[in-house]
Amino acid sequence: MTTELPADNPFATPSTLPYGLPDHARIREEHYRPALLAGMAEQRAEIAAIAANPDAPTVENTLEALERSGRLLHRAATSFFNQSSSDSSPGLDAIEEEISPLLAAHHDAIYLDARLFARVETLKASASEDLDPDTAWLLERTQIQFVRSGVGLAPAAQERLRVLNGEINSLETAFGRDLLAATNAAAVLVTHEGELDGLAQDARVAAAKAARDRGIEHGWLLELELPTQQAPLSSLTDRAVRERVFRASIARGAAGDEHDTRVTLLGLARKRAERARLLGYAHHAEYVAADATAKTAEAVAGILEQLAPAAVANAKVEAAELTESLTAEHPGATLEPWDWAFYAERVKKAKRSLSEDQLRPYLELERVLADGVFGAANALYGLTFAERHDLVGYHPDVRVFEVFDEDGIGIGLFLGDFWTRESKRGGAWMNNLVDQSTLLGEPAVVVNNLNIPKPPSGEPTLLTWDNVITLFHEFGHALHGLFSAVRWPSQSGTDVPRDFVEYPSQVNEIWAWEPSIVRAFALHHESGEPMPSAWVDTLLAARQDGEGFATTEYLAAALLDQAWYRLSPDEVPTDVDEVEAFEAAALERAGVAFAPVPPRYRTTYFNHIFGGGYSAGYYSYIWSEVLDADTVEWFRENGGLQRASGDTFRAKLLSRGGSVDSMELFRDLRGRDPLIEPLLVRRGLTATT
Repeated sequence: MTTELPADNPFATPSTLPYGLPDHARIREEHYRPALLAGMAEQRAEIAAIAANPDAPTVENTLEALERSGRLLHRAATSFFNQSSSDSSPGLDAIEEEISPLLAAHHDAIYLDARLFARVETLKASASEDLDPDTAWLLERTQIQFVRSGVGLAPAAQERLRVLNGEINSLETAFGRDLLAATNAAAVLVTHEGELDGLAQDARVAAAKAARDRGIEHGWLLELELPTQQAPLSSLTDRAVRERVFRASIARGAAGDEHDTRVTLLGLARKRAERARLLGYAHHAEYVAADATAKTAEAVAGILEQLAPAAVANAKVEAAELTESLTAEHPGATLEPWDWAFYAERVKKAKRSLSEDQLRPYLELERVLADGVFGAANALYGLTFAERHDLVGYHPDVRVFEVFDEDGIGIGLFLGDFWTRESKRGGAWMNNLVDQSTLLGEPAVVVNNLNIPKPPSGEPTLLTWDNVITLFHEFGHALHGLFSAVRWPSQSGTDVPRDFVEYPSQVNEIWAWEPSIVRAFALHHESGEPMPSAWVDTLLAARQDGEGFATTEYLAAALLDQAWYRLSPDEVPTDVDEVEAFEAAALERAGVAFAPVPPRYRTTYFNHIFGGGYSAGYYSYIWSEVLDADTVEWFRENGGLQRASGDTFRAKLLSRGGSVDSMELFRDLRGRDPLIEPLLVRRGLTATT
């Protein structure tokens, strides 16, 4: 294995571009593999030197040395995994397949090193009480990470753990690759324009472009998004076409073809269960919760089970209303999942005199970004943004913005990658390309990825309201990274527990609903006329519409996640044909089996828990939303969209990253533990459920 890295490799030395932005103009696919291999070799040498140091352990020669190690690997890995998720290729897939188990082995080589752990233990035992709080917390977390990684296991158990970790990494890579291929293959081709009745003109144009981009000369290609429900279902009037789209969505990963994910996901469930057992936990869900703010799988189950009955009851009330609208057109028809979004729009328009199609011309991407997302950040935090056309992203669609504090000093870069493409995995997410750290003198460089259909050149990108919320949500993650002001790289920005990381991003969603912000960005893309005030008022008043559906589909997915990861190794099904039956039984047992409202993600395309970092952790969204809803009340108590409140939120929470226990950050802001009541009110639930 070659580990010497040529000097002309873009990763060989830190980037000299502003803020350390990777030099995408120079980076080529062939640069990644040698840089990753050399980076692992370099860090192994650095770790060996730390472990063999004859001097007594100190913060400087142990903790700080660990934090400084692996810089080459970090540069190459952050860039590579951002690229592979956002703009994959067969070559990148092959590299990831090779590298993933090697990275797992590399992690094990560090955290199963008994000499290194002994230094950490000695340092912790001898540490004085006057350690800086962030350093004391780093020491605490480092010790825990070694223990959770299996450093205390017997040699034979450690060897089995190494094998499992490598296999799990490989299976995660395979799941993501196969799901992307399955999602691309499941796109629905419509050949008669009449079948597109109800679909907005710009969406038709985008569907035609998607077909041409794939070499289809005639027709319209309805590409699929990651969740079960698909955007066209809210507007297509042809019930048969809606059913085609829905069935294509739920069949992903279960077609028995080369993209079938069931063997892979069963392997992941089984191996994660075995690893948890090896590490002394009853199951993977317990292993995950123990290192999160939830602390126990029982606490996770408690909140999900508390919310489910009222959510399903609300969904059934909504279903009855939708059924009335359905049967008026199709007497005797049963409300099906592919009907829900369409008739929800019908009912909304009848009740509110407002529909998604009416809103979209007022929700143009450029305006929402500049006057909505960036505008709210300016009002709250004094930030300004300047697009840097001289800086190159990893794909031609990527835009680079420099972010300035109120005093005009730059604090980092924000990269926006908003449009969908065949090479990008589904969903929306935030990545770091550079982690802020005062130790290394590095500011933050962050990326937001979305999957908005790309219009033809020169045409506006018109959003759905869900797209608007997603923009604000993902930018909340970006702010968490950009505002980070920590010393240690491993505590930077979003390096917090999984069930806390969604909290700041969910808080940022509230500004999409702020009347002054809505009126700033909701201007007609052609005339520039503002959205009628009555529409704005109606939009805000309708915020709780459909919460029964939204909460039920989310809880069904979260409970399904828990069901898979509360299994012991021998309880995991062995036959792919058992996957659907297991899912159905789990939903029935949890009380969320309501046919018109399937889970937001079904098992075979649940990328969060089989291909991403949310295994046994999808509950995190609702767990974080408890904190979010309570914090929204704090903003209201302090005047809402006020600069002083923004500065406090930034100072007490967003800037602190993972430098202290996450719940202590919340308590410092709120002055107490979180209350669930604001969430119950927001979701239309009751405190007695």
